[in-house]
Amino acid sequence: MGDPRGTIATAVAAALILFTANADAQEVKHYRFAYDQPKTTGYGILGDIFADKLKTLSKGTMLIDQYPGAQLGQEPQVLQLVKSGDVEFCISSSANAATLSPQAGVMSMHFLFRSEAHLVKAIADPEVSKAVKALIADTVQGARVIGLATLGLRHMYSKREIRKIGDMKGLKVRVQATPTEDTMFPAYGAQIVHMPFGSVYTSLQTGVVDVAENGINVYLANKHYEVAPVLSITEHEANNSLVWVSDKLWNSLTPEQQGWVQAAADEVNRSQPAKAIELEHQSLEKLKSIGVKVVADVDKSGFTAIADPYLDKLSKELGPHAEKIKTLIRAIN
Repeated sequence: MGDPRGTIATAVAAALILFTANADAQEVKHYRFAYDQPKTTGYGILGDIFADKLKTLSKGTMLIDQYPGAQLGQEPQVLQLVKSGDVEFCISSSANAATLSPQAGVMSMHFLFRSEAHLVKAIADPEVSKAVKALIADTVQGARVIGLATLGLRHMYSKREIRKIGDMKGLKVRVQATPTEDTMFPAYGAQIVHMPFGSVYTSLQTGVVDVAENGINVYLANKHYEVAPVLSITEHEANNSLVWVSDKLWNSLTPEQQGWVQAAADEVNRSQPAKAIELEHQSLEKLKSIGVKVVADVDKSGFTAIADPYLDKLSKELGPHAEKIKTLIRAIN
C-alpha cells in the first residue's frame, strides 16, 4: 500500500485544479447573437467582427454564439426577445427597428444616400451613430443600440426589367414594415404587400408579389434569383442595420465589460460598411456568371423627382430625432 499522505496530497491538488477550472469556467460567459440572414451575408461579417473584438478585449471571457438564418425568429420577434432579456444581442434592419421606434424609419428613406461611397461614409460616421443611439435611448425600453452597419444599397428584382419609373405602374411590391415604404412605393405607382422576409421566395414564385427589393448579396444568398431572375440596379434605399443589446444584460455588466462591448460595436461601425460593399460587388459578379440578367442603366430621374420632396416631409413627420439624422446624413460629402 502506498503512502496515504501522497494520496491525500494528490487528491487535494486535483481538487484545487478542479476548483480553479470551475472558477475559470464561471468567468467565461457565452452570449446569444441573433440575426435573420445567412452567415454568408454582411450580417455574418458583422457578427465575426463583433465576436472577435469582444473575445480579444475580454481576454476570452465574453464569447459570442451566433444564431444566423432566423434560428431564434424573424427580426421583429427577436427584437422583442432582446427587450425581454431572453436574447442578449441581435441585428435588425432599420426598417424592422421602426416597429419599435417609428423614427428609425428615417434610415430607410428613399434616395437619402447618394451613392455607395456616401453610404459607407455616413454609416461609419460617429455623429450619425451617436444620433441613432440617442433616438433609441429616448424611445425604446428594454434594449439599446450600440452600433450601426449596412448591407449596401437595395435594388428591385422581378421576372421583368425595371428601367424607369413607368415600369412600376400597378406592380405588387413586397415592402418592409415601415411607414416610409408604405408612402414611397404607391407614389411610384406600385401596390404594396407586407410580409416577413421568410415568405418572399414563395410569394415571388407564385405571383403573390411581382417585385421584391433588397441588397445584392441577400438576393444571392437566399436564392431569390431562382424565382426573380432580373435584377434592376435601382439603388433606391440603403440596407441599414442596428446592433442591439438587451438592457438586462447591459445592466448586469461591469463598467469595464460595458466598455468592451461598446468598443467591439465601434469596431463594427468603423470597418463593417466597406467590407459589406465589397461583398455586394463580389455577389454581383457571381450573379452575372450564373446568368442573372442585371439592368445596370436604370433611369433614376423619375424616382428621385418623386422621392426628393418626401425626404424633408417624412423626416419632419417622423420626429425631431429623424430630422436630425437625415440632416447629418445629407451633410456628409
